[in-house]
Amino acid sequence: MGLSDIHNYIRPGMRAHLVGIGGVSMCALAEVLHQYGMVITGSDMRDSGAVAHLREVGIPVSIGHRPENAAGADLLIRTAAAHDDNPEIQAARAMGIPVFERASAWGSIMRSYKNAICIAGTHGKTTTTSMVTHIFMEAGLDPTVMIGGTLPLLGAGHRVGKGDSIILESCEYCNSFLRFFPTVAVILNVEEDHLDFFQDLQDIQHSFGAFANLVPKEGHVLVNADNPGAMGAVSSLSRPFTTFGCSEEAFVHCQNLTWDGGLPAFDIICGGSFYARAELNVLGAHNVSNALAAAAVAYALHVPGDAAARGLSGFHGTDRRFQRKGVFNGALIYDDYAHHPSELHVLLEAAKQLGCSRIICAFQPHTYTRTKALFEDFVRELQVPDIALLAEIYAAREQNTIGISSRDLAERIPGARYFATLPELAACLRDIARPGDLILTVGAGDIYKVGDALLSGENQETAS
Repeated sequence: MGLSDIHNYIRPGMRAHLVGIGGVSMCALAEVLHQYGMVITGSDMRDSGAVAHLREVGIPVSIGHRPENAAGADLLIRTAAAHDDNPEIQAARAMGIPVFERASAWGSIMRSYKNAICIAGTHGKTTTTSMVTHIFMEAGLDPTVMIGGTLPLLGAGHRVGKGDSIILESCEYCNSFLRFFPTVAVILNVEEDHLDFFQDLQDIQHSFGAFANLVPKEGHVLVNADNPGAMGAVSSLSRPFTTFGCSEEAFVHCQNLTWDGGLPAFDIICGGSFYARAELNVLGAHNVSNALAAAAVAYALHVPGDAAARGLSGFHGTDRRFQRKGVFNGALIYDDYAHHPSELHVLLEAAKQLGCSRIICAFQPHTYTRTKALFEDFVRELQVPDIALLAEIYAAREQNTIGISSRDLAERIPGARYFATLPELAACLRDIARPGDLILTVGAGDIYKVGDALLSGENQETAS
């Protein structure tokens, strides 16, 4: 069934079963549909905080995937990680229950909003989506939101508002964002990633170009002028687009940029005129770019500049994005979701601004295909910290048919050490941590547990 068909099912009283309901986007989708008046059930492979939360709000969740879980549903919605051999998907098809992708459900939801703001890019999606959310909340616009991380302002990664805007982090993997209906499309950057699905950079750029072309003529396409990949993606776009970036050639750009303790402040200029003064509370030059993207959205939708200024200033980061976790043996512990070499680069540049005596990077690569495809780039970036500790690759959705290991990375990085398990890595950090160190736990898997293990031990100090 096509996109137009799912729209007939997204209405009060319909029963939807969600396969993989514990995932970030699926959990948010379940709660949004539940609040819309649909009857929601779900299943996941394991219990989690997200599963517990869904049960608290009245959504039953089964642990394990069994055919009987799909019985009685009007439709089944699956995460991208659930394949055709999943017993619930097979049972639904045998019973004539239509099966839809998660992205199709989000696409159906956003069709009922005047403003559907879709923020895409290889990096920076969560942060920029969060910044836009802060601005819209400051402006009193009561948006509906879906973010791929927890935003302290919301106490979650999503909210259901009564305003006419929906703000969504929009992922390119498996061309998910091509199922959306954006009225505002933001392209932050386009680089090689997800090469288990895309062929090469040109293929990725083609996908982002198609995403931009989804925007109606009265909508807005906003593109990072500083990123060659993003500009290449819209080089043959048949409709006009607006640029943002640090260069003065961009329609939305910054002037009078200053730094205080690694925190940037700057004027936002839109079309040659002053729009707002941004004083950020997140580190790094990459966040200047993210803030300009968020400001470009606000300006395009006529949000007052003072609301943009307050929203950007009030943003202090999201979970797992250069997040300070605490202090262990005098060493600062920060956690970050970076899992691409470019993300590692900007993270380590920001980390240098803290002025610590040593940077210790405990990195867990994410997926075998990404590690192989970007191997040399990972080797280059992981030579930047003073000490690199490598956890084994986090498999995510993959099987190791390539025969690659983090040990291969460690062998190429001077002084690096490889650990087969997270407890072994945590034990090493307990031994070497000293006052003045910055310990970074980095990766999109479960590497954050290492920092948590240190901080739950006997030597924990309260973070100041």
